[in-house]
Amino acid sequence: MSLDRPLINSHVPHSARIWNYWLGGKDCYEIDRQVGDQIRELNPEIVDIARAQRAFLKRAVTHLTTEAGIRQFLDVGTGLPTFDNTHEVAQRIAPEARIVYVDHDPVVLQHAHTLLTSTSEGATAYIDADLRQPETILSGAGNTLDFDRPVALMLLGIAAHVPDEIAYAAVERLKDALPVGSYLVFCDSTEVFHPVEMRAMVQRWNEASDNPRVNRTPEQLTGFFEGFELLEPGLVPVAEWRADPAATGGRGDVDSFGGVARKV
Repeated sequence: MSLDRPLINSHVPHSARIWNYWLGGKDCYEIDRQVGDQIRELNPEIVDIARAQRAFLKRAVTHLTTEAGIRQFLDVGTGLPTFDNTHEVAQRIAPEARIVYVDHDPVVLQHAHTLLTSTSEGATAYIDADLRQPETILSGAGNTLDFDRPVALMLLGIAAHVPDEIAYAAVERLKDALPVGSYLVFCDSTEVFHPVEMRAMVQRWNEASDNPRVNRTPEQLTGFFEGFELLEPGLVPVAEWRADPAATGGRGDVDSFGGVARKV
């Protein structure tokens, strides 16, 4: 795998850097901070969404590692490394866990070395690919993961950047490649609680970014789980998925719905 450093245009805002900014990261440019602040002004909830999704990732990976015995993770749409990345959460519990990260963002590629740290017992790898390229993802992941054993497919906030006719087909192809006993961890943005602000956010994002996005209804998001059995509590706001109310302040009304489902 090549990790040649790509040229990055620091004058054009990019979704991965903006998301990193909302999470409190430093891997962004002035244009990303400007657009990030504009979007946050239109939709103050977006920072809560970003942080709630990261907390959801941590809880889901912890559950799958400790309770379901999963030792393999395929994380598509990785984003920039921040805190509690998938391999860090999984390998703290199971040092032998193996993780493959997938992203097509040149900014993420430049920082991929941070994602490739691993315990000596486990492994991490990075694939430069897009959700629209499931065959490339599966071919590359097969060098690190054993698809005869259960795998957790992680799709957090990535399907929103792909049109319906492509997104559902791509996710279905990745799910088809997983053996029985595998899991899907999925979340994406909705317009359930703050529709005006969420629509304004998408409009501004699409005006400024080179990676357009769309909000979907919970019913539309449920379609990504087809053929899998959702674990309790089902598809819910990510802040509510098996969360300690004391840790969230009891607030669950974030416009990102997610769930964890098992292939049976």
